[in-house]
Amino acid sequence: MNIELWFDVVCPWCYLGKHRLETVLRELPGEVTVTCRAYQLDPAPVPPGAPLRAAMAAKLGDADRAGQLLSQVTELAAADGLVLDFDRAIAANTFDAHRLVAWAAGQDLQLLMVETLQRAHFEQGVDVGSHVELARLAGSIGLDEAAALAYLASPAGTEAVNADLAEARELAITSVPTFVIDRKYVVQGAQETPVLRSALEEIMRREAVDTAR
Repeated sequence: MNIELWFDVVCPWCYLGKHRLETVLRELPGEVTVTCRAYQLDPAPVPPGAPLRAAMAAKLGDADRAGQLLSQVTELAAADGLVLDFDRAIAANTFDAHRLVAWAAGQDLQLLMVETLQRAHFEQGVDVGSHVELARLAGSIGLDEAAALAYLASPAGTEAVNADLAEARELAITSVPTFVIDRKYVVQGAQETPVLRSALEEIMRREAVDTAR
């Protein structure tokens, strides 16, 4: 089974959805590959160092509503053992973070890079729009920090990210997380773990029946 996960680095539902997927896969039989694909919830430029809570309030035009939404996802994530610290989180355009993920993928460290970026954003208040911070995070998982910084200073990886974004449009993906399984099945949203497990088990059952025919 091949699972492609369209996600954005700063999307809390993507962080939760990926975590739930990993929980299910630890119990699921058979060989499963997971590939992360780039998606941007908001491609607009973001001022460096802008607090996420304030940026979201400005976008919604309602600070109370923004606070309610952030509190809701924070509670859900906490129930799954994840920390979302929106008092520290920094708003960021994620295009370069996705470029870094593409670079890490070429060195077989894609999933670890994604996890590191998400933890940095949601738990540590790291600006994942900063080249210096992105390079530092790459170095923290064993990649060459100087090489990462040079990579980010170049246009490398742009085509890979744009290809993912274009493919999302072709597949009519308009929200994330979206899981595309074997290019035949789609599961949308950060489904609860039992629901996601049931969905993947049903897909495996169907595929086994098709193979047996």
